[in-house]
Amino acid sequence: MRIEPRPLPHILPFLGEMPTLLTRLYAARGVQSEAELDKSLARLIPFQQLKGIDAAVDLLVVALDQRQRILIVGDFDADGATASTVGMLGLRLLGAAHVDYLVPNRFEYGYGLTPEIVEVALTREPHLLITVDNGISSVDGVAAAKRAGLSVLVTDHHLPGTELPAADAIVNPNQPGCAFPSKALAGVGVIFYVLIALRARLKDLGRYQDSKMPNIAELLDLVALGSVADVVPLDANNRILVHQGLERIRAGRARPGLKAILEVAKRDHSRITSTDLGFILGPRLNAAGRLDDMSLGIECLLTDDANAARAMAVQLDEMNQDRKAIEQGMQREALAQLKELPLDSMPFGLCLFDPQWHQGVIGILASRLKERYFRPTFAFADAGDGVLKGSGRSVPGFHIRDALSVVAAQHPDLIAKYGGHAMAAGLTLPVANFELFAQAFDAEVRRQLREEDLTGRLLSDGSLAVEEFHLELARALRTAGPWGQHFPEPLFHGVFQLVEQRIVGERHLKVVLKTECGSVKLDGIAFGIDREVWPNPTIRFVELAYKLDLNEFRGNETVQLMIAHIEPR
Repeated sequence: MRIEPRPLPHILPFLGEMPTLLTRLYAARGVQSEAELDKSLARLIPFQQLKGIDAAVDLLVVALDQRQRILIVGDFDADGATASTVGMLGLRLLGAAHVDYLVPNRFEYGYGLTPEIVEVALTREPHLLITVDNGISSVDGVAAAKRAGLSVLVTDHHLPGTELPAADAIVNPNQPGCAFPSKALAGVGVIFYVLIALRARLKDLGRYQDSKMPNIAELLDLVALGSVADVVPLDANNRILVHQGLERIRAGRARPGLKAILEVAKRDHSRITSTDLGFILGPRLNAAGRLDDMSLGIECLLTDDANAARAMAVQLDEMNQDRKAIEQGMQREALAQLKELPLDSMPFGLCLFDPQWHQGVIGILASRLKERYFRPTFAFADAGDGVLKGSGRSVPGFHIRDALSVVAAQHPDLIAKYGGHAMAAGLTLPVANFELFAQAFDAEVRRQLREEDLTGRLLSDGSLAVEEFHLELARALRTAGPWGQHFPEPLFHGVFQLVEQRIVGERHLKVVLKTECGSVKLDGIAFGIDREVWPNPTIRFVELAYKLDLNEFRGNETVQLMIAHIEPR
């Protein structure tokens, strides 16, 4: 693992009267003006810039006026679950008489609005189908819905294919011809914008002259959760959405289900950060879709009953524990496959398959292996009927979905279907094609990357001075975000004296450190360390990459280093 300095612009921007360190951190993340740090809702990009928004609102106004039955078709991850919930709650707030949701079971129907899902949807007798976090590639599914006489509104954020579905309206910032400046909205962000536009139209139509206008901002806790959990880039617009959602959660105004998940996870809602959304809430919500049916997660977020929310949150937590156990077993099996393979002869593009692997967990497995070996990775599971399902994760500089396009063009009958984006992709292929795909994928990775690209690196924001290890700075960094994808939490590095070291839990290294000169004593923790290396009583100095964080114990706050990388010095 290499620790490299994060690039800085030659001239730092003027960002108001703030500490030099914060100015440097923001500048290194592309902030060019003080206005980009304004996280008020008034700074959101106007909904009018979204292509298709007027046609979408036209459909919805008719649906509300005619008391049509609306059916939301979602996805089975945290973005899809929060988008489905936001759509349900928002449309109810705005006067929808009949609105329901349907989430395809990933093991029976796969992803998106397929013709098979349309058949299931028709049993609910809807008039209007709304897709959230899917639909832009559902050409056949939309056609089936239209043949059945339904109106279809597609709301999505994924990249479109060569052909768009023939929906009545499409709202997707990534569709051709859309001038919306931010292409980073999550699925939940897109449906939130549709609701804002619908409320504006209803106001223009005079619907709120004798009543209070519904507050769509009540849904921002869910928008924040879905956006961070889906790992979309936190550009200035998304930072506003996430910040506003976090403020609602910290103030105790979150949905009962979201509160319950935090309580079961033993997290204080008043201290929650964007990192908690991604690593505490997101996985528990995702566990339902990975192992069973995302309906449990959606019902938890929808309910107004705190007791029911608590019971469902406990179920989600138990599912997440099951998911962890399955993932750990799969990881052991994957490492056993790779154990005898020296790094110098390891494929540039990893492809692994085991007939017993759980197809709901292969994405996490691919991510873990990618982090360990620093190379694009696909993990495959048996999807039945002689078909394999694969989930892939990539490294910076390698667009994994585009790589699949190249492989598919070179070998036309190799892949049944595929999709994704730069850092994650999925595909299906006949089981007999696995070895040929593995070879073709490795060849494509070798064509694009060099060996030096396959060594991990951490970008550091520099070293902290001895006098900067204090609570005020740790608090300032916690609230300076929200931090996330493409707007990473500050990471520092330095050499420290190793005073104490011990294992807590199964694989976590708890340390006591002193600054190199020995003047300041600090606590630190490193998660998921290699038990063959640590603890090691012979090591006296270590080089760390770390985040400056707070630790609260019995009401007392202290500085703690969250260690991302540790090695003897």
